[in-house]
Amino acid sequence: MRRNSPPTWIAHALLLIAAAVFAVPLVWMLLTSFKPAEQIAADPHRVLPVEWRASNYVEAVTTMPYFRYLRNSLVLCAGSVLGTLWSCSLAAYAFARLRWPLRNQLFGVMIATMLLPWHVTMIPRFLLISELGMYNSLAALIVPTFLGDAFSIFLLRQFFLTIPEELSEAARLDGCSEWGIFWRIVLPLSRPALATVALFQFVAAWNDFNGPLLYLNDPSRFTLAYGLEQFTSAYSSQTNLLMAAAVLFTLPIVILFFFAQRTFIRGIATSGLKG
Repeated sequence: MRRNSPPTWIAHALLLIAAAVFAVPLVWMLLTSFKPAEQIAADPHRVLPVEWRASNYVEAVTTMPYFRYLRNSLVLCAGSVLGTLWSCSLAAYAFARLRWPLRNQLFGVMIATMLLPWHVTMIPRFLLISELGMYNSLAALIVPTFLGDAFSIFLLRQFFLTIPEELSEAARLDGCSEWGIFWRIVLPLSRPALATVALFQFVAAWNDFNGPLLYLNDPSRFTLAYGLEQFTSAYSSQTNLLMAAAVLFTLPIVILFFFAQRTFIRGIATSGLKG
């Protein structure tokens, strides 16, 4: 440890303080979800519930078609993760390992597309989705993920560059095809980066509100993010039910990150080490 660096306990204390600050809204949401409606109306500043009502969750689930929304969200997330991993890993391998004309220039153009706001491509994408007959279906949200994502391609490319080229050369000498190198060598060694991309895409699809708002008009196809907004509009005065629904919406993401955090951190830390 350097002489001028602060003691470890100070760094830990600062991290704990920062974590507590960020946890305050989540704790407030969780406690409010157990409060009776009468307490929120009479004393909204009281932190702990005077009566713990788990029935708020039952009422929130039964008031809206929660399990239908959950099924649609899971289908959307599974399809989006599969599409993103498939398309982005192939594109990233081409940018990282294959030699072809204007490769670096096209990679720069692809990175530049990250500067385009979503609203710029909103109307052209809507018209294209409508012409393809995918409007008002989850396919309108899933199919575009099979066309690649600039950030995911960039992240995977940077990770692929850290894999020793000698492994690929040895495989080629043994008669392995380029597809075999990609499938048998590169992908198994890239599990942390693939898990990171999958986690990012899962969270993006789970939280996506603009996509369902733009492409869906059938309530039976609504996702949790869009269904929760509809629920909020209908029951804006019942804060306890809104918080219970928000907890049910947030819990899967928290659980997913809790179990995947080690792989996620490793994937982020080992990406971008080589340009």
